[in-house]
Amino acid sequence: MSHHDFQPDLPPPANTVGIIGWSRQHLFSSITNSIVTLFLAYFAITGLWAVIQWAFINADWIGDTRDACSRDGACWVFINVRFDQFMFGFYPADQLWRPKLFYFTLAIFISLLVIEKTPGRKWIWLFFVNVYPFFAGFLLYGGVFGLEVVDTHLWGGLLVTLVIAIVGIVVSLPIGVALALGRRSDMPIIRSICTIYIEIWRGVPLITVLFMASVLLPLFLTSEMEMDKLFRALIGVVLFSAAYMAEVVRGGLQAIPRGQYEAADALGLSYWKSMYLIVLPQALKITIPSIVNTFIGLFKDTSLVLIIGMFDVLGIGQAANSDPEWLGFSTESYIFVALVFWVFCFSMSRYSIFLENKLHTGHKR
Repeated sequence: MSHHDFQPDLPPPANTVGIIGWSRQHLFSSITNSIVTLFLAYFAITGLWAVIQWAFINADWIGDTRDACSRDGACWVFINVRFDQFMFGFYPADQLWRPKLFYFTLAIFISLLVIEKTPGRKWIWLFFVNVYPFFAGFLLYGGVFGLEVVDTHLWGGLLVTLVIAIVGIVVSLPIGVALALGRRSDMPIIRSICTIYIEIWRGVPLITVLFMASVLLPLFLTSEMEMDKLFRALIGVVLFSAAYMAEVVRGGLQAIPRGQYEAADALGLSYWKSMYLIVLPQALKITIPSIVNTFIGLFKDTSLVLIIGMFDVLGIGQAANSDPEWLGFSTESYIFVALVFWVFCFSMSRYSIFLENKLHTGHKR
């Protein structure tokens, strides 16, 4: 048979590929599947249209009082009136430029860290971790450079959520790495101390840790060493999160082949140099999904500070729902709070995927 007898390959029929082909195979492969698909599609479209009507078409957006809201749709006027409380809590109105500046600078730093072609990203990261927290603390609390002191009991809303989450994330990671290394140490005392610490903190719920930090910790301090409530909450969150982070990092360390350690020894590297230059970079890269998952869980757990009398963005929403002037609009409040949490958690998730793809060197399957 000559090569002239072969026919050229033809593309598959249009109704067997793409969305049409997928639909024919999975949704309309038989009469029964077709009926079920149409039945479920009807209810899905009907429900979605009802949500769109309530949330957008019949919603009320403009106004200052509940009189501006009808009962046919969502009352986003409520969120508009309470927006400053959702964002800043009860921060003094004449000092709101300070948390706004905090949000602005935080957004700039995060943008610079996310943008891949930003020059000097290493130095930006070091500044963000080592210097920026002090700048933010002085800016928000005051007491220096002529800034008025704003006690932390006036902080609230997204401000408290971000402060607790950022401090917990930034501080718990290096502590968790140290605990993971300590648990794998050849020195029995160090290994035992780190193991006991991790197992104790992992066996206690965060709500109990916050209660202990708020109520029991002051009992061990003198009256001259009275500690701020927010600071006590930060200590509890960091100690709790560090234990979980330690186990995540330890899993990454165990995944590193033994040959990597032997190669570091063959090069004559000390323990700390081999960890810093060879082992830890690989372990942290492998555990990026687990680390970010821990960060997302920590961000959502910040809502538990309500148990110690601090009002994060969810606490502010619940407080607003109890206002007699706005009773009956709790749905809008919870939807707004859920949207805030979703935006931040989804952003962290997408950045995790970005880092995985950028640092992919063969471990990913």
